Amino acid sequence: MTWNTAITGFRGWLKLERSLSAHTVEAYLRDLGKLQAFLEPIDVGPLAVNRQHLESFLVGLGEAGIGARTQARWLSAVRTFYRYLLLEDLVTEDPSALLDGPKLPRKLPDTLSPEDMQRILTAVDLSSPEGVRNRAMMETLYACGLRVSELTELGLSHCFFDMGFLRVIGKGDKERLVPIGEEAIRHIQLYLDNIRVHVTPKSGEEDKVFLNRRGSRLSRVMVFKIVKETVLRAGIAKRVSPHTFRHSFATHLVEGGADLRAVQEMLGHASITTTEIYTHLDRTYLRSTMAQFHPRWNAS
Repeated sequence: MTWNTAITGFRGWLKLERSLSAHTVEAYLRDLGKLQAFLEPIDVGPLAVNRQHLESFLVGLGEAGIGARTQARWLSAVRTFYRYLLLEDLVTEDPSALLDGPKLPRKLPDTLSPEDMQRILTAVDLSSPEGVRNRAMMETLYACGLRVSELTELGLSHCFFDMGFLRVIGKGDKERLVPIGEEAIRHIQLYLDNIRVHVTPKSGEEDKVFLNRRGSRLSRVMVFKIVKETVLRAGIAKRVSPHTFRHSFATHLVEGGADLRAVQEMLGHASITTTEIYTHLDRTYLRSTMAQFHPRWNAS
């Protein structure tokens, strides 16, 4: 089997079986192409790759000055590729199974305090139609911990305010139900009843909650711009993006004692290890968990 034949099958599997977006699929194939370019000149096909080939590949990346995060991303693409080949019975062993990836420093996300969040939200000018929309938008980001793409794709048919939930379409078109609080619902309803009702949606945008003046859904760039301008107006010197709202949402829940599994579900994380990073933001959470649940924590 040639590399091109194997990669064509891999592309179809990522789209159909994994339900990944076109952008994510192309990223996988682009990274896998690095391995193809490394092995084709020495006449090693995808089914003949062994651990030594992959180790040489990683060594070459390091010698070329490729950073650890980029190496880890390329290795992830290779591992996913061989998982596909195993499932299709095209190989009997995964040559990447015992391969050690580069050690990555654990970077803790930037967060805002509840007081800073309040300053940002109240800094929105509610005297303009856009201001009412922007307040509702940022209340939703913080109340539900949404990704920007999840916010811009949010539909009216996904809002179940009577039950206090949103139906969110996350990465890989995976759906989840996220609770939403009364304050965020109030601001969304103000926007829907007083502002959006006067906007004529463009064709195909009728169900989208947050629209611009021309009736189109908000773009990612516009959401970033709105957040940046509001943060400046609030007088906060930190670099803040919409994703900072998501990090702050998770951090405040964990610091308040929320169960990690519940936070994982609300964030839409595939693995609990991704959610566990928020425990490192407040060491008191770890101590309080031990004090509450370990039978030998306190002296009798």
